[in-house]
Amino acid sequence: MNQPTVGVLHPGSMGAAVAACAATNAAEILWCENGRSTASVERAARFGLTPVPALAELLNRSDIVLSLCPPAAAEDLARDVARHRFAGVYVEANAINPERTQRIAALLEPDATVVDGGVVGSPPVGGKSPTLYLSGPDDATARIETLFSGTAVRAAVLGVEVGKASALKLAYAAFQKTSRVLVALAVGMAREHGVDQELIEVASRRTDSYLAEPEYVAKTAARAWRWGPELEEAADALAAASLPPEMLRAAASTLARWDDAKDDGELTLTDALGRLAQP
Repeated sequence: MNQPTVGVLHPGSMGAAVAACAATNAAEILWCENGRSTASVERAARFGLTPVPALAELLNRSDIVLSLCPPAAAEDLARDVARHRFAGVYVEANAINPERTQRIAALLEPDATVVDGGVVGSPPVGGKSPTLYLSGPDDATARIETLFSGTAVRAAVLGVEVGKASALKLAYAAFQKTSRVLVALAVGMAREHGVDQELIEVASRRTDSYLAEPEYVAKTAARAWRWGPELEEAADALAAASLPPEMLRAAASTLARWDDAKDDGELTLTDALGRLAQP
């Protein structure tokens, strides 16, 4: 099979590095330089991407298009592509929710075949090897797997339903990125009282991720009646230190949904998640 021509929209730090990996199995990697910044031009050149002056040319020449842009721009970009009736494989690989991904698929089909994608990990440079999760039609996801075969980007297919890859990406991002913000709040509160080094020492005794222990959710639900007020106290301490308290107040509000599970030692993960979904 002939190697495909691939277009990338628009090559930021992640998009350019991912596109450069695709070059291993592609005839050419195109990007549209019209309206892009000097930094984008320099980045694209550094990764060996071929510039074209207009979106229409990129779409006319490309068999596969990778969309990797800021989340807010994803649908506008897809509309631009839809107006040109692109007829290849469109990989919607932005960090957007499944409903938005499905709307984009509806915009582009039936002219294009849409594959839902979600990149988990750092850009594939300096030895980093992210995973590109895929969901969509079997033949299209197989083409994307082939495109990244033998590269620093690992492609993994989740199924045929558009939205699965986006859901996995956001579920992981919700934990990973919110956790970093919680670290900032916790260290900020501790530093206000001169105990930040002690906090780090306490935390260093445990390095496992809570995300790998979902069964603990049931215990959390059973203790929510105590933990909620504790977080409200912590939110007050943040506010007193001129740090934003809203995240902890939101967590306390979430725990309140488990108030009727007080000290329930028989609660299962399924029960706890079921109650969490019921206001």
